[in-house]
Amino acid sequence: MSQTVTPPKSDISWQPQAADRSNADAKSSVIGDFIQETLALTKRLFIQLQRRPSTLIAGVIQPLMWLVLFGALFQNAPQGFFGNNLSYGQFLGAGVIVFTAFAGALNAGLPVMFDREFGFLNRLLVAPLASRFSIVAASAIYIITLSFIQTASIVAASAFLGAGLPNVWGLGAIALIVFLLVLGVTALSLGLAFALPGHVELIAVIFVTNLPILFASTALAPLSFMPQWLQTIATLNPLSYAIEPIRYLYLHRDWGFGSVVMQSPWGVVTFGGALLILLGFDAVVLLAIQPLLRRRFA
Repeated sequence: MSQTVTPPKSDISWQPQAADRSNADAKSSVIGDFIQETLALTKRLFIQLQRRPSTLIAGVIQPLMWLVLFGALFQNAPQGFFGNNLSYGQFLGAGVIVFTAFAGALNAGLPVMFDREFGFLNRLLVAPLASRFSIVAASAIYIITLSFIQTASIVAASAFLGAGLPNVWGLGAIALIVFLLVLGVTALSLGLAFALPGHVELIAVIFVTNLPILFASTALAPLSFMPQWLQTIATLNPLSYAIEPIRYLYLHRDWGFGSVVMQSPWGVVTFGGALLILLGFDAVVLLAIQPLLRRRFA
């Protein structure tokens, strides 16, 4: 007569625990591989910058020239034209910060486009990457870092030219605003890099959109100075919602998320409202490019 022997619980309960532990290890391994790949691809971009530093040098010199030349051009403007006791240099600083970050982020797709045309991107796509989105993440980290370097140089130059300097919390808020703007524009540029057929088309889009977006914002002139139709366009421009909070930080030591930074045709815009609009802009762009990236990375 046979007898069935039931193993103790300690002998049969180890399998689910081992499976859970294996899944957790696999997830942590994928995250670690993604971080490693992103850092390696980011390092590659900075090595290219080190070999050709003219891009960074020009990106720092150009906004400084804007500050000096435009500030001198309007230094004899009537008193109070840009606000009470506000010089054009103080008015212009915020616009130069935002437009420089915008222009750099709009060019973010060019390295990816050149990688496409030279075949390096195809090598990355067939490589055993943990996630091909590390290609996009590396480009975003690279552009955001360059934008912070440019922003720091503009803030320092503006202070030297007499525009003043926000307090520590104000500088942190400027960094946050620049980050939000650059994130959305970089994502848009990378989406264009995968959607357009070549670098000629991408450069054409950059040239066509750069100056109109600048002039259709509050970077060079206050909203009240514009005709009604241009005011409407400027209030639809994401750059205006980055410029006005930074300008407010330069003029007011005491600020909060409820501080009114802009009087638009639609109503008042608060500091926190401007940040929410920039967050919404980022969310829309990131959601819009996801299907395109999935198709390209498939």
